[in-house]
Amino acid sequence: MRYFIQFSYFGKNYHGWQKQPNAITVQVILEDALSKITRAKIELVAAGRTDAGVHAEQMYAHFDIDKIEDTTDLIHRLNSLLPEDIAVQKCLPVQSDAHARFHASERSYEYHITKSKNPFLKDTAHYIIQSLDMEMMNRASKILLGKQDFECFSKSNTDVHTYMCDIKEALWVAENDKVIFKITADRFLRNMVRAVVGTLLEVGTGKNSVDHVNTVLKSKDRSKAGVSVPAKGLYLTSIIYPKTIFSNG
Repeated sequence: MRYFIQFSYFGKNYHGWQKQPNAITVQVILEDALSKITRAKIELVAAGRTDAGVHAEQMYAHFDIDKIEDTTDLIHRLNSLLPEDIAVQKCLPVQSDAHARFHASERSYEYHITKSKNPFLKDTAHYIIQSLDMEMMNRASKILLGKQDFECFSKSNTDVHTYMCDIKEALWVAENDKVIFKITADRFLRNMVRAVVGTLLEVGTGKNSVDHVNTVLKSKDRSKAGVSVPAKGLYLTSIIYPKTIFSNG
């Protein structure tokens, strides 16, 4: 049977999600725990991959195994075995062809910025001393909406068939001592959100105009966009799937 597992992790101690030679990743830790508990070789296929240091409030992956009689017990045993910075919330039976990556219809990220030095946020938010013009940043964010070519925000030498993404939401909000960028799309390119944030911050600090974002998009040139902001402020917050894939449950 095929199952979807929902989990979260704090990314500081990991070299991202995906398995890599000589590096500790979330995939390695989670697969190892699942394999020990089920006594089967488990291979996880995730909804996407996060870079080193990026966090996930909600991530999904699928795996195949004989029927699990008690998923609640499995979750309890997994959370007892996993380190404190990885937690499993759900294990759901799905249709045999359900795919954690390809069936995801929508993904959401947040990027957290703090405008005051706070030692308790040093691993969870990017500290910026300059004042930010929220109105200008939100005007620039609207330029990103819709289905467009986002090659200018993609990591170089990325093996993808298309740079087209459909952005459904992009906005800045103030929450307590933080400024948070929220973005939702059908898909994201590697390093895309961090490059977008870096570009919008150039607008917010007065380095570039709102229309500069149009210029960057049309250029399809990564060097025209802003620098990628640090990974520690980035969170994968939500992944949406069609309800039909869970009909096995």
